[in-house]
Amino acid sequence: MNARLLDILVCPICKGPLDYDKKAQELICKGDRLAYPIRDGIPIMWADEARDINAAPTPAPVA
Repeated sequence: MNARLLDILVCPICKGPLDYDKKAQELICKGDRLAYPIRDGIPIMWADEARDINAAPTPAPVA
């Protein structure tokens, strides 16, 4: 993730700073406790795409 891009991106809900989680490929808003995914190097900054950090992980579908 480009450091300059990280400097200008903010949470779309609270306008607060975001932390980059390289391993999970997410941008984390500590204030709102949301994680925004990064797909193919592009941050997805839609609130409805964000993952609630406090929520229990959903199990993978069984094939």
